[in-house]
Amino acid sequence: MLRAAGPWRGCPGRAGVAGGDGGGNNEVQWCFLQVKGAIDEDVAEADIISTVEFNYTGDLLATGDKGGRVVIFQREQETKSRPVSRGEYNVYSTFQSHEPEFDYLKSLEIEEKINKIRWLPQQNAAHFLLSTNDKTIKLWKISERDKRAEGYNLKDEDGRLREPFRVTELRVPTLKPMDLMVEASPRRTFANAHTYHINSISVNSDYATYLSADDLRINLWHLEVTNRSFNIVDIKPANMEELTEVITAAEFHPHQCNVFVYSSSKGTIRLCDMRSSALSLCDQHSKFFEEPEDPSSRSFFSEIISSISDVKFSHSGRYMMTRDYLSVKVWDLNMENRPVETYQVHEYLRSKLCSLYENDCIFDKFECCWNGSDSTIMTGSYNNFFRTFERNTHRDTTLEASRESSKPRAILKPRKVCTTGKRKKDEITVDSLDFNKKILHTAWHPTDNIIAVAATNNLYLFQEKVN
Repeated sequence: MLRAAGPWRGCPGRAGVAGGDGGGNNEVQWCFLQVKGAIDEDVAEADIISTVEFNYTGDLLATGDKGGRVVIFQREQETKSRPVSRGEYNVYSTFQSHEPEFDYLKSLEIEEKINKIRWLPQQNAAHFLLSTNDKTIKLWKISERDKRAEGYNLKDEDGRLREPFRVTELRVPTLKPMDLMVEASPRRTFANAHTYHINSISVNSDYATYLSADDLRINLWHLEVTNRSFNIVDIKPANMEELTEVITAAEFHPHQCNVFVYSSSKGTIRLCDMRSSALSLCDQHSKFFEEPEDPSSRSFFSEIISSISDVKFSHSGRYMMTRDYLSVKVWDLNMENRPVETYQVHEYLRSKLCSLYENDCIFDKFECCWNGSDSTIMTGSYNNFFRTFERNTHRDTTLEASRESSKPRAILKPRKVCTTGKRKKDEITVDSLDFNKKILHTAWHPTDNIIAVAATNNLYLFQEKVN
């Protein structure tokens, strides 16, 4: 990756007030549900999870890894012995989405790592998802088959072709039941449109188009057209020595198909309206979101830690959330000059930025997500910690994804990091944090309090405690 030195839905809120889009004040108690993945100490690079995504109903959960594989989990159906509140997910389908490639023109290896997965809304019995590595996006169809045809005229039962002269009667093939088979088949391949590494894909609310973004450009695709895309943002300067920022993330508005945002390594967010530039690039943004920097806190690392690693619209479309290295910010789309809410994720690391720069952890890209009602947000940290912030009550919680607390229905105990000299019981010091264990990818069920957290090669699932 390159490193560089309209009317809105919802009611207006006051600046500085954590006004949520719904949600109650009852504190959620999280309990362990499941953990997927091997326990081995030596983790293969190919097994490290690189993306996590629920589908629109939450019944399916997809993960992608650095080995180019996609694993889909399906939520258990309700039975008398296992009520649906258990919410357990079991493997539904596993397939190889991308293979390692080599660009002979540029003498460049193309990793098979899955950067992003995005589901399409279900239109029929099959499911569709988009997956991408650094260069190529693929549309996959996941379908079930529980019947097979028997009684062909020109085939024997073992599948071998019969000689025409051996066919003495005309038979009508019949469908016979068989064991359920889940098939994943590639339906479209969208390639050769990105010079730099793809960091984002986002499905439009019209469900016919989607965008893909790399470090310098954003392209608009139609799901039915693979050989042509439209370049809607291009920030590449004529002289690359004049490059000052790169695109870090991009997403379509959840309701307005003409609106999208993209974030930059300078900590800014641009909102664009495609209606304003129907025949040209959306280089002239409609809105520009930036928080003024405090000159007294400026340091050598200021530009690095202000780089935005993820941007997500709220489900209502009224707010958007951005994640930088140390904090999560919530922006009202009607107010560009500063965020309405700022949550410190791990402010205690500010004194450790020098060592984090030396071990490259300062360049880690943490994602963030909303709960179904936009009242709570979640993001990851180090030592396999992840944070939740309730917007109405300003209550924040630190939890840990650990096999030690992975007993069935075990309630997660909040963790605390000691920032002063005297450490209390159950606290952990900043110097004791393991920076090799990090929660970069998280996902929240669209309607229920079920969360998925990727910790290296393990996928942890937690749900709200049910009495």
